[in-house]
Amino acid sequence: MRPARAAMLLAATVLTPALLFTAPAFAADTSASTTPVATTPATACPDVSSGTGTPTEDLTDDQVRAAVQDVLTDANAGTGVLREVGKALNGTAQDMRTFLDTGCRLAQAEDDSVAVAHVLAVATQNGDKRVIKTANAALDAGTPEALRAFLQTGYARAQVEDDSVAVAHILFVATQNGDRRVVAEAGSALDAGTAEALSSFRWTGYRLAQAEDDSVYIVRMLANPHISDAMYDAIQAVLDDGSPEALRYFRTVGQYEIDG
Repeated sequence: MRPARAAMLLAATVLTPALLFTAPAFAADTSASTTPVATTPATACPDVSSGTGTPTEDLTDDQVRAAVQDVLTDANAGTGVLREVGKALNGTAQDMRTFLDTGCRLAQAEDDSVAVAHVLAVATQNGDKRVIKTANAALDAGTPEALRAFLQTGYARAQVEDDSVAVAHILFVATQNGDRRVVAEAGSALDAGTAEALSSFRWTGYRLAQAEDDSVYIVRMLANPHISDAMYDAIQAVLDDGSPEALRYFRTVGQYEIDG
């Protein structure tokens, strides 16, 4: 076992609640989770006044207007930036200069704050502790620089860490349950260690791999010579359905609701 995977498994073991191991144990359920949002921060606000390096007071009014209009070329410009662009273009030449010098940056920080808050809401729903911590730190700082840094780099790094912990947790529980497909694919994702591999398994691959293991588990139930007619019919019905959700529900809940 690779050292990185062993370390993540150790972390998952420590973080796994004791109640997880009460029989029967099943792998983590992500049905109540939401795929983390993908952030594409706007970049049109000039870093230095007009974006040319020339102070806005040294530009002609036409050049200033053109610089303000350039902000509109960014498809990722947020509500706050678009609002302030409109005000600037409808105002005086000085209004446009003020927008380039300070207004755009402040409006962009407003949009960034909304984006970080959205990330935080989804991370809270998913229980992604590192993203929650770093998002809160950015919001508490409240500066344009802190908000932008989180969206551009901090969020991605934190999400990889949370995905790693989540996948390690899935692997640990799947190992207890003998879910071979989940074990194989979770192990591959952890060994790859990339953001893409971890996210793909957590939000897509796990669901499909778990469905395969659930199907095998349910089919094996048919080998029980003492199976009741009601259970037999229920198994046939869920296998005919074949959806990951139906298989998961039957294995974790439905089979225990059938008399006999």
